[in-house]
Amino acid sequence: MTNNPQSVLNGNFMKNFALIGAAGYIAPRHMQAIKATGNNLVAALDPNDSVGIIDSHFPSADFFTEFERFDRHIDKLRRANDGRQVDYVSICSPNYLHDSHMRFALRAGADAICEKPLVLNPWNIDGLQEIEQDTGRKVSTILQLRVHPSIVALREKVRSQPKDTKRDVDLTYITSRGRWYLQSWKGDAKKSGGIATNIGVHFFDMLHYIFGELQESVVHANAETHAAGYLEYEHARVRWFLSVDYMDVPAAQREQGQRTYRSITVDGDEIEFSGGFTDLHTRSYEEILAGRGFGLEENRVAIATVSSIRNAALATLQADYHPFLKK
Repeated sequence: MTNNPQSVLNGNFMKNFALIGAAGYIAPRHMQAIKATGNNLVAALDPNDSVGIIDSHFPSADFFTEFERFDRHIDKLRRANDGRQVDYVSICSPNYLHDSHMRFALRAGADAICEKPLVLNPWNIDGLQEIEQDTGRKVSTILQLRVHPSIVALREKVRSQPKDTKRDVDLTYITSRGRWYLQSWKGDAKKSGGIATNIGVHFFDMLHYIFGELQESVVHANAETHAAGYLEYEHARVRWFLSVDYMDVPAAQREQGQRTYRSITVDGDEIEFSGGFTDLHTRSYEEILAGRGFGLEENRVAIATVSSIRNAALATLQADYHPFLKK
Protein backbone atom coordinates (compact mmCIF):
# COMPACT_ATOMS: atom_id res chain seq x y z
CA MET A 1 0.00 0.00 0.00
CA THR A 2 1.28 3.45 -0.91
CA ASN A 3 1.86 6.03 1.78
CA ASN A 4 -1.25 8.24 1.51
CA PRO A 5 -1.94 10.82 4.23
CA GLN A 6 -5.54 11.33 3.09
CA SER A 7 -8.19 10.95 5.76
CA VAL A 8 -10.03 7.68 6.04
CA LEU A 9 -13.84 7.72 6.12
CA ASN A 10 -15.91 4.57 6.60
CA GLY A 11 -12.91 2.43 5.73
CA ASN A 12 -12.22 4.25 2.44
CA PHE A 13 -9.68 6.91 1.60
CA MET A 14 -11.18 10.36 1.20
CA LYS A 15 -11.02 11.35 -2.46
CA ASN A 16 -9.75 14.68 -3.74
CA PHE A 17 -11.94 16.54 -6.22
CA ALA A 18 -11.45 19.47 -8.55
CA LEU A 19 -14.43 21.28 -10.06
CA ILE A 20 -14.69 23.15 -13.36
CA GLY A 21 -17.56 25.64 -13.67
CA ALA A 22 -17.84 26.64 -10.02
CA ALA A 23 -20.01 29.72 -10.69
CA GLY A 24 -22.62 27.83 -12.68
CA TYR A 25 -26.19 27.02 -11.68
CA ILE A 26 -25.59 23.33 -11.08
CA ALA A 27 -22.20 23.55 -9.33
CA PRO A 28 -23.62 23.81 -5.77
CA ARG A 29 -25.26 20.40 -6.16
CA HIS A 30 -21.88 18.92 -7.01
CA MET A 31 -20.27 20.63 -4.03
CA GLN A 32 -23.01 19.27 -1.80
CA ALA A 33 -22.55 15.78 -3.23
CA ILE A 34 -18.77 15.87 -2.74
CA LYS A 35 -19.25 16.92 0.87
CA ALA A 36 -22.12 14.52 1.57
CA THR A 37 -20.04 11.56 0.35
CA GLY A 38 -17.20 12.50 2.71
CA ASN A 39 -14.75 13.78 0.15
CA ASN A 40 -12.77 16.98 -0.35
CA LEU A 41 -12.78 19.73 -2.97
CA VAL A 42 -9.20 20.93 -3.34
CA ALA A 43 -9.45 23.21 -6.40
CA ALA A 44 -12.09 24.96 -8.49
CA LEU A 45 -12.09 26.89 -11.75
CA ASP A 46 -14.40 29.47 -13.31
CA PRO A 47 -13.70 32.62 -15.34
CA ASN A 48 -16.45 34.26 -13.26
CA ASP A 49 -15.33 34.95 -9.69
CA SER A 50 -18.84 35.02 -8.17
CA VAL A 51 -18.19 31.78 -6.31
CA GLY A 52 -18.83 32.63 -2.67
CA ILE A 53 -20.92 29.45 -2.47
CA ILE A 54 -17.63 27.57 -2.08
CA ASP A 55 -17.34 28.95 1.47
CA SER A 56 -20.45 27.02 2.47
CA HIS A 57 -18.81 23.74 1.55
CA PHE A 58 -15.02 23.91 1.07
CA PRO A 59 -13.59 27.26 2.19
CA SER A 60 -10.02 25.94 1.92
CA ALA A 61 -10.33 25.02 -1.76
CA ASP A 62 -7.95 26.81 -4.12
CA PHE A 63 -9.73 28.86 -6.77
CA PHE A 64 -8.65 29.92 -10.26
CA THR A 65 -10.17 32.11 -12.95
CA GLU A 66 -7.62 31.11 -15.60
CA PHE A 67 -7.50 27.58 -16.98
CA GLU A 68 -3.73 27.69 -17.49
CA ARG A 69 -3.06 28.30 -13.78
CA PHE A 70 -5.64 25.69 -12.80
CA ASP A 71 -3.98 23.19 -15.15
CA ARG A 72 -0.54 23.93 -13.66
CA HIS A 73 -1.91 23.51 -10.11
CA ILE A 74 -3.53 20.15 -10.86
CA ASP A 75 -0.32 18.93 -12.48
CA LYS A 76 1.72 20.14 -9.49
CA LEU A 77 -0.51 18.15 -7.11
CA ARG A 78 -0.13 15.06 -9.29
CA ARG A 79 3.64 15.28 -9.51
CA ALA A 80 4.02 15.83 -5.75
CA ASN A 81 2.73 12.27 -5.23
CA ASP A 82 1.99 13.00 -1.58
CA GLY A 83 -1.70 12.13 -1.42
CA ARG A 84 -2.97 15.52 -2.57
CA GLN A 85 -3.37 14.57 -6.22
CA VAL A 86 -6.84 14.96 -7.71
CA ASP A 87 -8.82 11.74 -8.05
CA TYR A 88 -11.92 13.19 -9.75
CA VAL A 89 -12.69 16.29 -11.81
CA SER A 90 -16.34 17.36 -11.67
CA ILE A 91 -17.37 19.21 -14.81
CA CYS A 92 -20.15 21.82 -14.68
CA SER A 93 -18.94 24.07 -17.49
CA PRO A 94 -20.97 25.21 -20.52
CA ASN A 95 -22.08 22.30 -22.71
CA TYR A 96 -19.70 22.91 -25.61
CA LEU A 97 -16.70 22.74 -23.26
CA HIS A 98 -17.56 19.38 -21.68
CA ASP A 99 -15.61 17.37 -24.27
CA SER A 100 -12.42 19.38 -23.77
CA HIS A 101 -12.69 19.37 -20.00
CA MET A 102 -13.23 15.60 -19.84
CA ARG A 103 -10.14 15.14 -22.01
CA PHE A 104 -8.19 17.36 -19.63
CA ALA A 105 -9.34 15.36 -16.59
CA LEU A 106 -8.38 12.00 -18.08
CA ARG A 107 -4.98 13.22 -19.24
CA ALA A 108 -4.37 14.74 -15.80
CA GLY A 109 -4.67 11.27 -14.29
CA ALA A 110 -8.15 11.77 -12.82
CA ASP A 111 -11.57 10.30 -13.48
CA ALA A 112 -14.21 12.71 -14.78
CA ILE A 113 -17.76 13.28 -13.54
CA CYS A 114 -19.61 15.28 -16.17
CA GLU A 115 -22.94 17.07 -16.09
CA LYS A 116 -25.52 16.61 -18.83
CA PRO A 117 -25.32 16.82 -21.76
CA LEU A 118 -22.16 14.76 -21.91
CA VAL A 119 -21.28 16.11 -25.37
CA LEU A 120 -23.19 17.75 -28.21
CA ASN A 121 -22.70 15.02 -30.85
CA PRO A 122 -22.48 11.22 -30.60
CA TRP A 123 -19.16 10.96 -32.45
CA ASN A 124 -17.48 12.88 -29.63
CA ILE A 125 -18.12 9.83 -27.44
CA ASP A 126 -15.86 7.71 -29.63
CA GLY A 127 -12.88 10.01 -29.09
CA LEU A 128 -13.42 10.05 -25.33
CA GLN A 129 -13.53 6.24 -25.26
CA GLU A 130 -10.13 6.16 -26.97
CA ILE A 131 -8.67 8.51 -24.34
CA GLU A 132 -10.16 6.33 -21.58
CA GLN A 133 -8.28 3.39 -23.05
CA ASP A 134 -5.06 5.39 -23.43
CA THR A 135 -5.09 6.77 -19.88
CA GLY A 136 -6.82 4.02 -17.91
CA ARG A 137 -9.13 6.65 -16.42
CA LYS A 138 -12.93 6.75 -16.65
CA VAL A 139 -15.74 9.17 -17.45
CA SER A 140 -18.94 8.96 -15.38
CA THR A 141 -22.00 11.06 -16.04
CA ILE A 142 -24.88 12.56 -14.12
CA LEU A 143 -27.98 10.81 -15.46
CA GLN A 144 -29.93 11.63 -12.32
CA LEU A 145 -33.35 10.44 -13.46
CA ARG A 146 -31.99 6.89 -13.74
CA VAL A 147 -31.67 6.82 -9.96
CA HIS A 148 -35.04 8.46 -9.20
CA PRO A 149 -37.21 5.89 -7.34
CA SER A 150 -40.36 6.61 -9.39
CA ILE A 151 -38.49 6.22 -12.67
CA VAL A 152 -36.80 3.01 -11.53
CA ALA A 153 -40.19 1.60 -10.49
CA LEU A 154 -41.77 2.52 -13.84
CA ARG A 155 -38.92 0.88 -15.74
CA GLU A 156 -39.33 -2.32 -13.79
CA LYS A 157 -43.06 -2.29 -14.47
CA VAL A 158 -42.57 -1.76 -18.21
CA ARG A 159 -39.90 -4.45 -18.45
CA SER A 160 -42.19 -6.97 -16.71
CA GLN A 161 -44.93 -6.63 -19.34
CA PRO A 162 -45.18 -8.39 -22.74
CA LYS A 163 -42.48 -7.28 -25.16
CA ASP A 164 -44.96 -6.10 -27.78
CA THR A 165 -46.67 -3.66 -25.36
CA LYS A 166 -46.45 0.01 -26.37
CA ARG A 167 -47.53 2.81 -24.07
CA ASP A 168 -48.79 6.25 -25.09
CA VAL A 169 -46.69 8.86 -23.33
CA ASP A 170 -46.94 12.66 -23.15
CA LEU A 171 -43.86 14.48 -21.84
CA THR A 172 -44.24 18.19 -21.04
CA TYR A 173 -41.48 20.22 -19.41
CA ILE A 174 -41.63 24.01 -19.15
CA THR A 175 -39.02 25.78 -17.05
CA SER A 176 -39.36 29.55 -17.40
CA ARG A 177 -36.24 31.59 -18.00
CA GLY A 178 -35.86 35.35 -18.08
CA ARG A 179 -34.55 37.49 -20.90
CA TRP A 180 -30.97 36.76 -19.81
CA TYR A 181 -31.28 33.18 -21.07
CA LEU A 182 -31.08 33.94 -24.79
CA GLN A 183 -28.25 36.43 -24.21
CA SER A 184 -26.11 33.83 -22.44
CA TRP A 185 -24.27 30.87 -23.93
CA LYS A 186 -27.44 28.84 -23.34
CA GLY A 187 -29.20 30.83 -26.05
CA ASP A 188 -26.48 29.99 -28.58
CA ALA A 189 -27.30 26.62 -30.16
CA LYS A 190 -23.65 26.15 -31.17
CA LYS A 191 -22.67 26.28 -27.50
CA SER A 192 -25.69 24.77 -25.73
CA GLY A 193 -27.04 22.50 -28.45
CA GLY A 194 -30.41 24.27 -28.32
CA ILE A 195 -33.48 23.71 -26.14
CA ALA A 196 -33.82 19.97 -26.72
CA THR A 197 -30.20 19.41 -25.69
CA ASN A 198 -29.89 21.89 -22.86
CA ILE A 199 -33.10 21.18 -20.94
CA GLY A 200 -34.29 17.94 -22.51
CA VAL A 201 -31.38 15.53 -22.82
CA HIS A 202 -31.89 13.84 -19.44
CA PHE A 203 -35.59 13.33 -20.25
CA PHE A 204 -34.69 11.69 -23.55
CA ASP A 205 -32.24 9.49 -21.68
CA MET A 206 -35.00 8.63 -19.21
CA LEU A 207 -37.36 7.64 -22.04
CA HIS A 208 -34.71 5.36 -23.55
CA TYR A 209 -33.91 3.93 -20.12
CA ILE A 210 -37.56 3.06 -19.46
CA PHE A 211 -38.95 2.20 -22.89
CA GLY A 212 -36.01 0.70 -24.77
CA GLU A 213 -34.35 1.48 -28.08
CA LEU A 214 -35.38 4.46 -30.17
CA GLN A 215 -37.13 3.52 -33.42
CA GLU A 216 -38.39 6.82 -34.87
CA SER A 217 -37.98 10.56 -34.31
CA VAL A 218 -40.10 13.35 -35.81
CA VAL A 219 -39.60 17.04 -34.99
CA HIS A 220 -42.60 19.38 -35.18
CA ALA A 221 -41.09 22.56 -33.69
CA ASN A 222 -37.57 23.73 -32.94
CA ALA A 223 -37.26 27.39 -31.97
CA GLU A 224 -35.07 29.40 -29.58
CA THR A 225 -37.49 29.01 -26.66
CA HIS A 226 -39.36 25.78 -27.38
CA ALA A 227 -39.19 22.47 -29.22
CA ALA A 228 -41.60 19.59 -29.74
CA GLY A 229 -41.88 16.30 -31.56
CA TYR A 230 -42.71 12.62 -31.58
CA LEU A 231 -40.49 9.71 -30.56
CA GLU A 232 -41.24 6.02 -30.84
CA TYR A 233 -39.42 3.50 -28.67
CA GLU A 234 -39.69 -0.27 -28.36
CA HIS A 235 -42.35 0.11 -25.70
CA ALA A 236 -43.76 3.63 -26.10
CA ARG A 237 -45.11 6.28 -28.44
CA VAL A 238 -44.07 9.66 -27.05
CA ARG A 239 -45.29 13.18 -27.76
CA TRP A 240 -42.90 15.70 -26.21
CA PHE A 241 -42.86 19.45 -25.60
CA LEU A 242 -40.05 21.50 -24.02
CA SER A 243 -40.02 25.23 -23.36
CA VAL A 244 -38.35 28.04 -21.43
CA ASP A 245 -41.16 30.50 -22.28
CA TYR A 246 -43.26 31.56 -19.27
CA MET A 247 -46.33 31.97 -21.47
CA ASP A 248 -46.25 28.25 -22.26
CA VAL A 249 -47.01 27.47 -18.60
CA PRO A 250 -50.74 26.62 -18.46
CA ALA A 251 -52.91 29.53 -17.33
CA ALA A 252 -54.11 27.71 -14.20
CA GLN A 253 -50.54 27.27 -12.99
CA ARG A 254 -49.55 30.84 -13.88
CA GLU A 255 -52.48 32.14 -11.84
CA GLN A 256 -51.07 30.23 -8.86
CA GLY A 257 -47.70 31.93 -9.33
CA GLN A 258 -45.95 28.91 -10.84
CA ARG A 259 -43.23 29.46 -13.41
CA THR A 260 -42.60 25.80 -14.17
CA TYR A 261 -44.73 22.92 -15.36
CA ARG A 262 -43.63 19.30 -15.49
CA SER A 263 -45.82 16.40 -16.51
CA ILE A 264 -45.35 12.85 -17.74
CA THR A 265 -48.42 10.76 -18.47
CA VAL A 266 -48.39 7.10 -19.44
CA ASP A 267 -51.64 5.90 -21.01
CA GLY A 268 -53.30 8.96 -19.48
CA ASP A 269 -52.03 8.35 -15.95
CA GLU A 270 -49.74 10.97 -14.40
CA ILE A 271 -46.36 9.71 -13.22
CA GLU A 272 -45.47 11.53 -10.01
CA PHE A 273 -41.77 12.30 -9.95
CA SER A 274 -41.70 15.94 -8.88
CA GLY A 275 -40.32 15.06 -5.45
CA GLY A 276 -36.96 13.57 -4.63
CA PHE A 277 -34.92 15.72 -7.03
CA THR A 278 -32.81 17.57 -4.47
CA ASP A 279 -30.57 14.65 -3.51
CA LEU A 280 -30.23 12.93 -6.88
CA HIS A 281 -26.75 14.32 -7.45
CA THR A 282 -25.59 12.91 -4.12
CA ARG A 283 -27.18 9.58 -5.03
CA SER A 284 -25.39 9.70 -8.39
CA TYR A 285 -22.05 10.39 -6.66
CA GLU A 286 -22.60 7.47 -4.30
CA GLU A 287 -23.11 5.15 -7.26
CA ILE A 288 -20.07 6.53 -9.11
CA LEU A 289 -17.80 6.18 -6.06
CA ALA A 290 -19.04 2.62 -5.60
CA GLY A 291 -18.10 1.78 -9.19
CA ARG A 292 -21.70 1.67 -10.43
CA GLY A 293 -21.84 4.98 -12.30
CA PHE A 294 -23.12 5.49 -15.83
CA GLY A 295 -20.32 5.75 -18.36
CA LEU A 296 -19.86 7.05 -21.88
CA GLU A 297 -21.79 4.39 -23.75
CA GLU A 298 -24.92 4.82 -21.62
CA ASN A 299 -25.18 8.35 -23.03
CA ARG A 300 -25.04 7.45 -26.70
CA VAL A 301 -28.76 7.06 -27.45
CA ALA A 302 -29.77 10.31 -25.74
CA ILE A 303 -26.93 12.29 -27.37
CA ALA A 304 -27.78 10.83 -30.79
CA THR A 305 -31.44 11.73 -30.17
CA VAL A 306 -30.81 15.40 -29.38
CA SER A 307 -28.25 15.69 -32.18
CA SER A 308 -30.79 14.41 -34.70
CA ILE A 309 -33.50 16.72 -33.30
CA ARG A 310 -31.14 19.70 -33.68
CA ASN A 311 -30.54 18.94 -37.36
CA ALA A 312 -33.94 17.57 -38.41
CA ALA A 313 -36.27 19.16 -40.93
CA LEU A 314 -39.62 20.09 -39.39
CA ALA A 315 -42.52 17.76 -40.11
CA THR A 316 -46.07 18.89 -40.76
CA LEU A 317 -48.43 18.64 -37.78
CA GLN A 318 -50.36 15.39 -37.84
CA ALA A 319 -52.12 13.22 -35.27
CA ASP A 320 -48.92 12.50 -33.35
CA TYR A 321 -48.10 16.10 -32.32
CA HIS A 322 -48.12 17.35 -28.73
CA PRO A 323 -51.36 19.11 -27.68
CA PHE A 324 -49.43 22.17 -26.43
CA LEU A 325 -48.61 22.96 -30.07
CA LYS A 326 -52.28 23.76 -30.63
CA LYS A 327 -51.54 27.09 -28.94
